Amino acid sequence: MEGSQKLSDQKPDRMAPLARLPVFLALGGKRAVIAGGNEAAAWKAELLSAAGAKVEIFTPDACEQMLALAMDAPSSSIAIHPRVWNAVDLVSAKVAIGAFDDHEDAAGFAAAARAAGVPVNIIDKPAFSDFAFGSIVNRSPLVIAISTDGAAPIFAQAIRAKLEALIPQGFALWADAAARWRDAIKASGVSFAGRRRIWQAFTAYAVTHPQQTPKESDLVNFIDQVRGIGSAADSGSVTLVGAGPGDPELLTLRAVRALQSADVILFDNLVSREVLDFSRREAKKMLVGKSGHGPSYKQSDINALMVNLARNGKRVIRLKGGDPMIFGRAGEEIEACRDAGIAVEIVPGITAAQGAASRLGISLTHRERARRVQYISGHDSAGSLPSDIDWRGLSDPATTTVIYMPAKTLRELVDKAIAQGLDAGTAAIAVVDATRKNQQTIAGSIAELPDRLSKAAVKGPTLIIVGRICEDVARRMVMPADRAAS
Repeated sequence: MEGSQKLSDQKPDRMAPLARLPVFLALGGKRAVIAGGNEAAAWKAELLSAAGAKVEIFTPDACEQMLALAMDAPSSSIAIHPRVWNAVDLVSAKVAIGAFDDHEDAAGFAAAARAAGVPVNIIDKPAFSDFAFGSIVNRSPLVIAISTDGAAPIFAQAIRAKLEALIPQGFALWADAAARWRDAIKASGVSFAGRRRIWQAFTAYAVTHPQQTPKESDLVNFIDQVRGIGSAADSGSVTLVGAGPGDPELLTLRAVRALQSADVILFDNLVSREVLDFSRREAKKMLVGKSGHGPSYKQSDINALMVNLARNGKRVIRLKGGDPMIFGRAGEEIEACRDAGIAVEIVPGITAAQGAASRLGISLTHRERARRVQYISGHDSAGSLPSDIDWRGLSDPATTTVIYMPAKTLRELVDKAIAQGLDAGTAAIAVVDATRKNQQTIAGSIAELPDRLSKAAVKGPTLIIVGRICEDVARRMVMPADRAAS
């Protein structure tokens, strides 16, 4: 395909190093041994009992909290043996916990546990431990554990407090319903793809109705929804998703849900890798980006790939920087899907203009400085300055103009705009890599900006905001440099 790159898979990023492997142990009915009787040991005994373990504690001096816990265990039994532990006590245990002040005692217990093939944790002594306990958010059967590898327990507790506030208590009911309904969904006679759609409907409803108690009628409705679309349940689909300008925290909740349900993700060069971290790890990721500085994928090739994947039953996410409906060629992709009979959905995103303005702290439609805002493209499909720019609108002092993709044509655009009436002193700000950690801003008058950008030799996606709304910010950015020069 002359003039285009070959469509290829993007190798997924490898898992970053883990300080600890998070593992959730099934301890129902299994023995758990604790050596020690202080309050820290009592808390571990409560956790183990809540997880269904049969807890055996070996200590000649159990604290009051531990004695009270043994009388009122949260789940399974807690037995206290009023003596020091010995190696035989560890036989057949699934986990062993030690509470020791003395390093030699801790080392001896850890060695005995390992000799018996039992993973061991010594409270507050990570050097002797095979595993660690994290801070827990309990919406059982939904359980979240947070670990800092012992480096900052208070930080982990603060994160847990944040999650406690974010995650409704009602999620416990929905997670429990999922466990109860799994067999019924498998036995519903719906295809594998259909069952996945049932779970997607379940999840969407649970997320938006967290405090509602799940009812059997909800399950019937989820199954009937999928049965109602018949063979379409096995068909693929395409969703155009706006990835925002770069900062992954600007993703919408709907965009995150789409990414986590994808089979294949076709993404642009403008999409930050941090955004891709929100996708299903199992999803196939394919870079199909366009570049103004080298070979690009043909739009027709992208359309064909998207349609073919959907025809093969895949849930395809077309992930675009910013908003797919703003200079994202979404219209062509929507048309290609509809012509092929493929279901298509659009998830809007925060466009780069909004992201850049938010970081600059300026309003694009300040009521005293701008009557309207307009977005224009700096180049046409051939890479040249568009021939149909409304120069009169561009020169209106009460208009905010945002120029997308101006790199190649900025000098020509500015010269023509000034010739057509734009005030050469109009404030303008160029924003490179908007909202990302490496965001750069360059300010000046619109007449000065092409030279300033050229001198800075910036790389990365760039847009330019032009208008009276930029005056205060541009003045603050430019004046220190002017004073230094004088």
